[in-house]
Amino acid sequence: MRRLLQMAAVVAALLPAFASAEPQKGGVIDVATVGEPPTLDPMASTADLVGIVTQHIFETLYTFGKDWAITPLLAADLPQISDDGLTYTIPLRTGIKFHDGSDMDSADVVASLQRWMKVATRGKQAAEVVASIEAPDANSVKITLKTPYAPLQSLLAFNNAAAIIIPSENAGEDPMTKFIGTGPYMLKDRKPDQFIQLVRFDGYKPLEGESNFYGGARKQYLDEIRFVPVPDPNTRVEGAVAGQFAYADALPVESYDKISGGKTKPVILKPFGWPVFVMNTKEGLNSDIRIRKAIQAALAPSDMLTAAFGSQDFFAVDASMYPEGFAWHNAAGTDAYKPDGDTEAAAALLKEAGYDGSKPLRILTSRQYEFHYKMAQVAQAYLEQAGFKVQLDVVEWATLTKNRTDPKLWDIYITHSPFLPEPSLNGFMSDTTPGWWATDAKHKAVEAFNKESDPAKRAKLYEAVQQAIYDEAPIFKIGDFNALAAQSPELKGVTPAPWPYFWNAYLEK
Repeated sequence: MRRLLQMAAVVAALLPAFASAEPQKGGVIDVATVGEPPTLDPMASTADLVGIVTQHIFETLYTFGKDWAITPLLAADLPQISDDGLTYTIPLRTGIKFHDGSDMDSADVVASLQRWMKVATRGKQAAEVVASIEAPDANSVKITLKTPYAPLQSLLAFNNAAAIIIPSENAGEDPMTKFIGTGPYMLKDRKPDQFIQLVRFDGYKPLEGESNFYGGARKQYLDEIRFVPVPDPNTRVEGAVAGQFAYADALPVESYDKISGGKTKPVILKPFGWPVFVMNTKEGLNSDIRIRKAIQAALAPSDMLTAAFGSQDFFAVDASMYPEGFAWHNAAGTDAYKPDGDTEAAAALLKEAGYDGSKPLRILTSRQYEFHYKMAQVAQAYLEQAGFKVQLDVVEWATLTKNRTDPKLWDIYITHSPFLPEPSLNGFMSDTTPGWWATDAKHKAVEAFNKESDPAKRAKLYEAVQQAIYDEAPIFKIGDFNALAAQSPELKGVTPAPWPYFWNAYLEK
């Protein structure tokens, strides 16, 4: 009897632990972002900030799971692909509701994908090879291509210029005015420059099983997520140190020690991605390849990265578009990348181009990503040493994403990107993305790469793509960098990711 009583006491003691194994629902978190997103239409923008917010509201047919493997989200399974690679038949999940209570079916998917091909830069990439999109029945969609196109599934999975699924009656809107998706959270309120308030969607139907990076089960523990624009990086840091935010994104890496001593804890994403100078190849100074090559020669990545990130714990001087460890890593064309710059070569190219300094080289940047601005300052010094007259146009990030769409307003804009699992997801791979790189050499290399489905052969073909990038200088990759964020110790269930997400996140009671 005594032994039974002891066992009963042990079981009773364990019951609260078992009961609390599933996180409790409830709570509100504030997430500090770099600023106000220019739109909440994820088709209409390639800004990461737009994707960070809207991935909670809208969903795509596919997304990325662990190791960046494509996994179903609104699709019921991976597509059935015909032997000739031209037909993709996609089964759809059933019982999916939009935030307005209506049911999703194939008509919504067809209308959404047609809008995506008209509005989104990455949709326009796909549109070049799509012959038709149709619905054989209510629960499937068939995409027919003109030519094999390996990146299609990745484009359908990406949350940037995203192929979101919305009600068919809203798909004719441009710009979007009704922000109705299928995601775990829905838009309740937006006060520009104050907050974007998302609340739990009680009609959400999550996938079964476990979470799987951006895929798998998306559980809604939090009642509310508020995205708070904090453009000044120092204000984001101070708010993180004080515990004002449950999560603060895109912090200057030199604040690591300060964050460590505050009420939130540092989160390092390693390797995160690469800063890049995008050239306006359409018009202005950089429509001349000799000017672009002069910029390529003049810039000194080593000094730019040191200024931006300080410690080598946070950056690597690396010419390859992808670092070691990625299938796409190669050395093609990298002789053109000079870590310390080559002022004499740059000056010679400027002389050949007939540049006399009367027209400034306009660099569009923002201080909301402080490392962008620091790199711009160092770049200005090296470019001026080579003979350029340089004009820094420093604007809010939302203004930058708007201005970069007008080729008359800039010659270079500064941005960054995570290392994307599919190279064709990089914006410059599209002819229609700001920068507008569209040449015969590009098309020859990219089309061969995109038609090939065998991974090993694709990796080899990517060498020609990287060679074309260095030969024609539509962009300049500065190097590799690690990113810093801050997270409250009470906030649990957040998987470190380049676009932070907060389904599956909860507050520890």
